[in-house]
Parts: sequence; structure tokens; C-alpha cells
Amino acid sequence: MGSRHFPARTVLLEREPSGVTYRVPALLYLRCGARLLAFAEQRLGADDAHADLLVLRRGTLYGSYVEWEDMRVLETATLRHHRSMNPCPLYDEFTGTLFLFFITVLGRTPESYQIVTGQNVTRLCCVTSADQGLSWSEATDLTQQVIGGAIKDWATFALGPGHGIQLRSGRLLVPAYSYHIDCKQCFGQLCKTTPHSFAFYSDDHGRGWRFGEFIPNLQTGECQLVSVDEEDGTNVLYCNARSPLGFRVQALSTDDGAVFHGGELVQRLVEPPHGCHGSVVGFPAPLVYGPAAPRHPAGSLRGSAWRLLPGMVPARGAGGATPGPAPFFQAPTWVLYSHPTSSMSRVNMGVHLSTFPRDAESWTEPWVIYEGPSAYSDLACVELPYGEASPSGATAVAFACLYENGTRSPYEQISFSMFTLHDVLRNIPLAAPRARSTPGPGKLGTRSCHIS
Repeated sequence: MGSRHFPARTVLLEREPSGVTYRVPALLYLRCGARLLAFAEQRLGADDAHADLLVLRRGTLYGSYVEWEDMRVLETATLRHHRSMNPCPLYDEFTGTLFLFFITVLGRTPESYQIVTGQNVTRLCCVTSADQGLSWSEATDLTQQVIGGAIKDWATFALGPGHGIQLRSGRLLVPAYSYHIDCKQCFGQLCKTTPHSFAFYSDDHGRGWRFGEFIPNLQTGECQLVSVDEEDGTNVLYCNARSPLGFRVQALSTDDGAVFHGGELVQRLVEPPHGCHGSVVGFPAPLVYGPAAPRHPAGSLRGSAWRLLPGMVPARGAGGATPGPAPFFQAPTWVLYSHPTSSMSRVNMGVHLSTFPRDAESWTEPWVIYEGPSAYSDLACVELPYGEASPSGATAVAFACLYENGTRSPYEQISFSMFTLHDVLRNIPLAAPRARSTPGPGKLGTRSCHIS
């Protein structure tokens, strides 16, 4: 089953006696103010046709403790006669603008009906906040402006769900997927639709948006993105997507999301029947100069002229917690992934780690953080003080996970857990490495931990 150690859990939202259910969590960490924003759908029942409004709980991080405000309904995140779904928050570090993207769907029309008929009744919408989620703008319907005539070829579409990201260039990225109409008429009926993941993006801080090309080959749906710095100094955009193929699919973009190369099945990351949403978050490798590190039993932590100091990242702007020579390379990006760990059903929420996400074989075995029914999740990377003895004010890499869970059904609660990278490394089950070639040495950087 894996480790029996589970992180502490706080229930943020719970099914009400009336049947009102909270689903589809989305989590965002705002470094300025140490703020955590937990979004979800408020549904009149468990299925998507009964989605209604979006809700928010704001939390403030004090050391390793989070103080949560009461739940609020986001009353402006609506479109008349539509229901609001798939929250996808995104923060512009350059302007301080908080975006909440979401879709609205006409009436009670389910996604399945749109897929079968090709009658798309979904709209792309957004609200913004300039005060970290205290107040929100009126909703803007971006469908015509952003998607335009292409929507006639989309049976339906959706976002994320979960967080979007911002690149160092300033580009904003919102993960999305569409059911493309491959054949419009077949004996008078819609013949075929295929799901494909892609990204909406903006290069002008949200004033204008475009969408990139679909992942071209495998069927991909709900997805998330990570900007990955690699050991050779290059950068790629990594997409991890839900699929109905029994395993997750990953795809890379070398032009920041405008075009994705062909997807690849990730056979270390299983899907339950029909798939399930999962989350990915990136963070700079916690490396310090020193003797070579031993290879991790999972086969993905590579020894080099750098050694691992578990859970530590260099302090921002302080030259890093680095004895010896000054750093001159940028740390490669590691990626954490959360998802139910069973191939049979939506149970046993776990996290996997990859130190080289381009390689589909690089994922570790999971650490199960919740044993029981569980489904959708969203991850955020946060900074915790490493301790009074930490050099140069270094901080520990920590993660927050917002996930659906219950005792009889995955949709009874939405819970919040927080744990450090050290916890992850300590609790990942040992496994024999799979043979593969490895690149050269890891490289040190002084970046702080972002959601990415």
C-alpha cells in the first residue's frame, strides 16, 4: 500500500445535509502576503449538470500554520442563465492582478450531451481581483474575442481545472482542453469527437488572449502545466494530462505553449477507469555544492558534483545557502504530481516526484497522503522557514494539496494538507530503478519557489 504516514488534514468544504456538494478544487499560493486561495464549485448535487456557483476560502500562512477565513460565494463569477465551473486561478507577479478563469455552461446541459451532439453551449469567462481575492470584478465573457470562429469545431471545452502559471517572460498560461469535432455528419448525426489539451496564453498581462495548438496525437483532457528548467540550461513547457488510455499523458512545448509536440503515455502514472484529474507543480531542485549524492532508489535523483540537502532551497537574492564557490548555474526543475494511485477506482490520493520530467520513466512510486476514496486535487508550492539555524535565511520547499475525499465517496469533502519536500523524500516507497541514460550534473540556482 505504501507508507502509513499521512500528513495532517483540514476539511475546508463538506457536503451539506441538503445535498449541496463541493467539487473541483483549485489552489493558488500568493507569495506576497503568504496567502492561500482555495476555490471550488458549489453544486446542487454531485454531477456536473448540477454545478451552480464558485466559492472561495482565503487562508493566511503563519509559519507552518494556516488560518482560514469563512467560505464566500463569488457572486460576480457568473453569467446569466449559465452555471459556473472549472475554476482556474492565475496570478500576474508583474502587475499584482489575480485572474480567475472559469467556464459557464447554459442551463443544466451536461458535458456529455455537448460531446454527443456537437452543440457547444460553453463560454470562456474571467473575473479579476486587485486585492488578493477580497473583491472581484464583474465577469467578462471572452469567448468571441479569444476563440472566435474556431468554436464551431469544438463540441465543448473546459479549463484546467486548477492553477494556471506565469513564465519568466511574463507570459500567462491557462491550461485547457477541447472536444474537437473530427467528423460533423455521419448519417445525419455527429460522428466523432476527440479530446485534446492545449493552453490559452497572454503576452500583455491579460489584455489579450490567444490559444495554442492541440496536443496532436493521443486523447488528452483535463491538464496542468509546469515551466521546466533543464540541466543543460534549456527550458521546456511540460503538460501532464488526463486520458482514457489507462495512464497519464505528458507532452512538451519548446515555444511556451503555442505548439505542443506529440504526447507520450506515462506508464508509471496510472489512471482509474475513464481517468481522473491530477495536478503538477514545479520547484527548483534543492541542491548545494558538495560531495556527490547517492542515486535515489527510485532511480531519478542523480549523483553529481552537487549534493542534496533535503527540503532546502537557497534564499532569494542572497547568493544561496552555498558553502564554497559562488553558484553560476540555474537549478533544474523538479515536479510533484498528485492523483489517486489506483488503476481500479478513485481511491488513495498520492504524490509522485520526478527530477527529470521530460523522461516518462523518471517518476517515483507514490506516497499515499490519504487512504480512501479521493479524486480531483490541486497542488501549490509554498515557502516555509527552514529553521533558526538555516544559513542566509534559507527556506524549506513545502507543498499544499487541496483534494476531494471521503469515506464512502470521493465527493464528501474537500480537504487541505501541507507537507515538506523532506516529508516526500522520506515517505516515497523504495523501488528498484529502471535502466535509462542520465544527463550530466545538476546545477545550482537561487530562485525562490513559485507555483509553476
